[in-house]
Amino acid sequence: MPLTPDQKKQYRALGHNLKPVVMIADKGITAGVEKELERALNDHELIKIKLNVNDPAIRKQLAQQLCEQHRATLVQSIGKMALIYRAAAKPNPKLSNLLRPL
Repeated sequence: MPLTPDQKKQYRALGHNLKPVVMIADKGITAGVEKELERALNDHELIKIKLNVNDPAIRKQLAQQLCEQHRATLVQSIGKMALIYRAAAKPNPKLSNLLRPL
């Protein structure tokens, strides 16, 4: 389900203070990155990813590929940072970036 503009605005505001949970560099998307990204989405729902690649086209492609593979939605992509969201089946109020106060 796509996010409404109001939801995106709210998630961008929440994501501003988040630190990157996953970093992707020259090796690209490895099995370890996949596993950590899945864990982070299940726990936090809204996460920031650092795409440490110089080419903007490759960064955009990596962000889209990650969202497709993990059934997530790209909220925002600025420079080398991407903010993605996926609703958890059972959100944990202590871990979710949407439910806990920052």
